[in-house]
Amino acid sequence: MKADFALDLASLRTLYQSRAAKPADVVAAVYDRIGSGPLAPVWISLVPRKYAMAQARELESDPLAAARPLYGVPFAIKDNIDVAGLATTAGCPAYAYQPAQSATVVQSLVDAGAIPIGKTNLDQFATGLVGTRSPHGACSSVFDPRYISGGSSSGSAVAVAAKLVSFALGSDTAGSGRVPAAFNNLVGLKPSRGLLSTLGLVPACRTLDCISILTATCHDAYTVWDCARGFDGADPFSRVAAVGQSAAPWAAGTFRFGVPAADQLQFFGDDAAACLYQKALSDIEGMGGQRVEIDFAVFRAAADLLYAGPWVAERLAALGQFVDLHGDQMNPVVREIISGARRYTAVDAFEAEYRLRELRRAAESEWEQMDVMVLPTTGTTYTHEAVAAEPIRLNTDLGYYTNFVNLLDLAAVAVPAGFRTTGLPFGVSFIGPAFSDEALLAVADRYHRTHGKLPGPAIDLGACPPGCIAVAVVGAHLKGQPLNRQLTERGARLLKTCRTARGYRLYALDRTMTPKPGLVRDEGFDGKGIEVEVWAVPEDRFGGFVAEVPPPLGIGNATLDSGETVKCFICEPDALRGATEITHFGGWRNYLK
Repeated sequence: MKADFALDLASLRTLYQSRAAKPADVVAAVYDRIGSGPLAPVWISLVPRKYAMAQARELESDPLAAARPLYGVPFAIKDNIDVAGLATTAGCPAYAYQPAQSATVVQSLVDAGAIPIGKTNLDQFATGLVGTRSPHGACSSVFDPRYISGGSSSGSAVAVAAKLVSFALGSDTAGSGRVPAAFNNLVGLKPSRGLLSTLGLVPACRTLDCISILTATCHDAYTVWDCARGFDGADPFSRVAAVGQSAAPWAAGTFRFGVPAADQLQFFGDDAAACLYQKALSDIEGMGGQRVEIDFAVFRAAADLLYAGPWVAERLAALGQFVDLHGDQMNPVVREIISGARRYTAVDAFEAEYRLRELRRAAESEWEQMDVMVLPTTGTTYTHEAVAAEPIRLNTDLGYYTNFVNLLDLAAVAVPAGFRTTGLPFGVSFIGPAFSDEALLAVADRYHRTHGKLPGPAIDLGACPPGCIAVAVVGAHLKGQPLNRQLTERGARLLKTCRTARGYRLYALDRTMTPKPGLVRDEGFDGKGIEVEVWAVPEDRFGGFVAEVPPPLGIGNATLDSGETVKCFICEPDALRGATEITHFGGWRNYLK
């Protein structure tokens, strides 16, 4: 592959649009690059080159295909996710089967123009965070072969980091899409549960499993996520956000980020990681974040339930018969973990569910203080030698900051956060409530770009954050004014202070209990515009806000000096009789002064 041949989505788009190369050229170069080294341990199987080339040429021959968002983009798939034509092994040859069709997510990506290249290595049955529990060999970090790649999505991470594909699918139950991202300087998106269909994914813990996305940038992850998501009626765990569930009014401006108290942080003796984490927190403050100390003990208690509680029995539910018949053909550590679930009873499962409910309620109190949580993705990293000596304990260490996320129904984005002096990368994770994926990616993207220029554009959420409605206020709802609480009590956040377009007049109304102005449009007036504040209101709370607006005011549309149209307070013309025009003050605040 040419040294200057980049596989990020923006570079490929430019390449194709300039006609400097075609998808078949890229696919051929990818196979040449893969063929220059051994198949294992990164790959378990490849799509035959001729089939991938045929798919590329089919795209080229379709005059409409170039408009697809992933046109000609090569990608890899973790080998616990079905791809038609390739065996699914979950890292265990004795388990192999031939799927009749591709997983829903894989098919969605192919429909968007992406080209599957092959199936990647993993911790067997996605049981592990180390990337060493595979008969195909242990992957290493691309930065130092002595160190593990992280798992269980080990091969997927290395395939992207080694520039063999543009992106890769992994899975994430306890951190498997985030830990290998941190160890290979990648972005790892663990979506909200159910947002990406898990139909065609070999279950680990079926109630918690997510298909994850590994990329070089947050923008690439966002594009892939946007193509892959969607409700799947055939998947009983598929879901979509209800109105307002994705609301993230904090995403466009300042935001509160929670961090554990100092005595709750754990770096397992890795002082370099501790320093890099503190630097990351300072950088996030520099981009508008407000640091808030939280009690991380609640989240740690939830994390302990995953492997020290009956959720491990879900792995046995998925593989029980196979373990009975073929346990001798499994990785010994994986077999020990899964077989150990036999000690749990139905009573244990119910008691653990009750405990989890208690912890979720306790976590709600912590979330009242923060918009996102920022944690080290892992406290440290380990060599292959160290993991071989203590495979279970060190694996547990790597889940210190990741294991609780799915249990508490959260979304997470792991993002690079610098390098140790040894050359090994470090990463942090932005964690938010379910369905905050889009906002998390945008904030993580802003942070990632503080480290230098990244390929492709930044994520643009538009004028208003996800799940919100932009509302311009002009009087008693301004910040510091008596009715501003009607916004803040609904979680609204100030986006900006600006002016309306020219052609608006402002009046002081004389028949309202709380002093208020009336804003009216006058097509024949060429004024300078009236000062307003624009607030992002969660869409599920917008109706309640409107219901509190008394006559003679209402909510309509107004044009801002930027040309955008937003919801705004408007006034009934009849109320202007006896009102005093105050347009020349330029705004309500100046009038009050």
